[in-house]
Amino acid sequence: MADPDSAPDARAVPDGGTAEGDPTVAAVFDAVAATAPEIRAALPGRRVESGTENASGESVLAGDLYADELLGEAITALDGIGSFVSEEREAAVDAGGAVGSGPDDAYAVAIDPLDGSSNLRSNNAMGTVVGIYDAPLPASGRDLVAAGYVLYGPITTMVVADEAGVREEVIARDGDGGVDRSVVETDLTLPDPPTVYGFGGRVPDWPTDFRAYARAVEDELKLRYGGAMVGDVNQVLTYGGVFAYPSLRSAPAGKLRLQFEANPIAYVVERAGGASSDGAGSILDVEPEALHQRTPLYVGNEALIERLEAAVDAD
Repeated sequence: MADPDSAPDARAVPDGGTAEGDPTVAAVFDAVAATAPEIRAALPGRRVESGTENASGESVLAGDLYADELLGEAITALDGIGSFVSEEREAAVDAGGAVGSGPDDAYAVAIDPLDGSSNLRSNNAMGTVVGIYDAPLPASGRDLVAAGYVLYGPITTMVVADEAGVREEVIARDGDGGVDRSVVETDLTLPDPPTVYGFGGRVPDWPTDFRAYARAVEDELKLRYGGAMVGDVNQVLTYGGVFAYPSLRSAPAGKLRLQFEANPIAYVVERAGGASSDGAGSILDVEPEALHQRTPLYVGNEALIERLEAAVDAD
């Protein structure tokens, strides 16, 4: 990825997104970009527990709820969106259109509104993950028409993957209180040779086969792990490498949600020339069974994912 502060080819994103592509997809990412500065500005006062749990039984912070509500209102108001689903909600929200792949059908949008929100207390990176499907959820990753994420780091960036490829934008407030978007990478691809790795879960909880793979990778690459998937995956997109949240002894089905996290991130990485896996094959081929279904997730440079699949017993 280019340095956003020095990229000579940075250019503004025109109204409605890029010139090519689907206007509904562009409208979704316009809405996500427009809410990003509001979400970021609201986080300092929302670092506390909300007193509720999400559909997966996890404690929800006030920041999670705020981001979920803001994004839900913005996305369900768009033409061409039939349903909205969030990691923080038990069921889909009907946005008024029939979801499908036909010319007059609407899209379903799945989000993780604040990925890595546990980092709020320690003031580390977090973000928003977005997947746009042309099938009712739960759906296969092959039903994605676009995906992306916002990263709240030292600067706010948004990575968007669609039929045209993968691009990176910098998002900032403009002088009139609106949002300024500058494209700093128009054709984002994973660098090769790879440089970094980041693996989630406690080491004693890793299965023996994954632990052996991890030990080999540790001898070759540099550790970059910050506790938020979007931040760790962004390191892989920037420097090349591998991110994994493996199957665990205590959670054989994995931790990350297929619809909200794994499918969108796998789509981004594959569109950027990398690979994804659940240990046996592409995440995008995992059969959807439930809205809040979990899965192991491995993404990165193709050779590293091939080695992972050879090392891990997915059965």
